[in-house]
Amino acid sequence: MPNSSKGPRLWKRPAEPGRQALWVVKDQGKRISTGCVAKPFEVHPPEAAERFLADYISAKYAPERTMRDVDRIALADVLLIYHTDRRDQFEDKLQQRRFDASVGRLNEYFGNCKLSEMSQALTDGYVKHRGNSGGARRDLENLRAAINHHARQNLHRAVINVMLPPKGPARERWLERSEAARLLWAAWRHREEQTIHRGKNKGIRIKTEKHTLRHVARFILIGLYTGTRAAAIAASSPKREEGRAYVDLRAGIYFRLARGKRATNKRQPPAPLPDRLLAHMRRWVDKKIIRTCFVEWNGQPVKSVKNAFARAVQVAGLDLTDGNVTAHVLRHTAATWLMQRGVDPWEAAGFLGMSVKVLIDTYGHHHPNHLRGAADAITRKARPPSVLKAQPADRLRTG
Repeated sequence: MPNSSKGPRLWKRPAEPGRQALWVVKDQGKRISTGCVAKPFEVHPPEAAERFLADYISAKYAPERTMRDVDRIALADVLLIYHTDRRDQFEDKLQQRRFDASVGRLNEYFGNCKLSEMSQALTDGYVKHRGNSGGARRDLENLRAAINHHARQNLHRAVINVMLPPKGPARERWLERSEAARLLWAAWRHREEQTIHRGKNKGIRIKTEKHTLRHVARFILIGLYTGTRAAAIAASSPKREEGRAYVDLRAGIYFRLARGKRATNKRQPPAPLPDRLLAHMRRWVDKKIIRTCFVEWNGQPVKSVKNAFARAVQVAGLDLTDGNVTAHVLRHTAATWLMQRGVDPWEAAGFLGMSVKVLIDTYGHHHPNHLRGAADAITRKARPPSVLKAQPADRLRTG
């Protein structure tokens, strides 16, 4: 690590006789209480503690926003300016927490370095320190964005490049139709289990009549039929509300970009709903199975189905064959099925909300016509040279 001083950071103070475990801010030998009691076995700090740290750093140190030479600009300044300007653009608290954690890791490692010290050796050291090439790449992308943001604010003029580790191989896990059916039925049929604590049947686990994964079943259906990203599915609603993706059940159009949110590189264009999914959605509304959103738990919208989806995968037994079945696999599956059915790539890309290049590069090999022309040409007889037309002399080029 290039610097011994780590800067302000959160630390879990162990419990002592007469004192609870507590999350505190450590800063150059000082310990400032966040007021957040640490739960047993809690590894990651709660959101309130992370917010306290962000407020503490902002209150303690406001970076200078004037044009300076890169030899005088600390990367801590660059990161703090980017964090201050960018954080509130994340409306999802989970995204905010991930952003806070990423900037915190970068500040811990690079904070005392000057902007002019950015080098391949420095970024390679961070990759080794992080111990995870994929995670390090995502963090370094934030560092690169922070430096570019700093330059766009006219706070430095030099061109500073951040060298990223190579991308890992693309995930190709997708669900066969039999696997998708198994996952869907597992989520729909699963019932909560409870242990009897009294009487002669003490210790026996019984199934109740409470279906705890049916909201995941609705999530799976929407994901398989539309290939929409998980966050947009969780925010989808039959009502026009701020911050929610609107599903027009009359016209059969899915407006995936939440109302009031700006469009980003993660494309979320409107798309027509398949007839089968549209029928399901209308039935869920007519029978009052859902209130506000299509994915609800106990009548309340959910922000993430990560844990519940993992449970459905476990119940379906898919984790025994491949442990990488996450909610994003539904998007991979929808794209793969469209290619296998021979759908035109331009139409499929528009429906899924991705570029044609990404679709072809990642899923194109599933298309029945992929490289078919080259494969068929191998079996055709070559044309004899005598039938080839000679080129006119005036069309020949020399040199």
